[in-house]
Amino acid sequence: MYPKAYIDYLVHFHGDRDYFECHELLEEQWKRDGRPNGWLVLIQIAVAFYHYRRGNMSGALRLTRRAQALLEEARGMIRKLGLDDQALETLLGDTAARIVRGEPYRSVELPIRDRSLYEQCLAACAKQQLVWGQPSDLGNVDVVNKHQRRDRSGILAERERKKRAKAEGK
Repeated sequence: MYPKAYIDYLVHFHGDRDYFECHELLEEQWKRDGRPNGWLVLIQIAVAFYHYRRGNMSGALRLTRRAQALLEEARGMIRKLGLDDQALETLLGDTAARIVRGEPYRSVELPIRDRSLYEQCLAACAKQQLVWGQPSDLGNVDVVNKHQRRDRSGILAERERKKRAKAEGK
């Protein structure tokens, strides 16, 4: 059984290509689970593709290379998450090479080796009326530029609350 956040991550990664949401979903899971590197690899992949799609080649390359480096330590967890670690390594290497050559972003599929996980994701995608594997809609600014368009009031309020608590010595 895989965590719901992971299924949701895969649905967003392959369905609506909302890489920002992928990051948000797995960041919470990563924190809950004690910050294991397997989740961090997947978070970095999502953020790398978010940057790549927006044309931030240096950010995309930096995060792709970080994910490549962390993958060595996280292979066991990546396999337990139903992914093919060797194919993922190849995907990251190919992506880094495309970025270095200045090639434009293109949507990719993560190498899912667990058939039941794949079928579960397809069903979740269909339930949300998304098409698995559909290329990113580059004209959808709400997804492409999500970090600029989201409501940050909750984040800012929480940051202020923590600052006050720290100042009060709590």
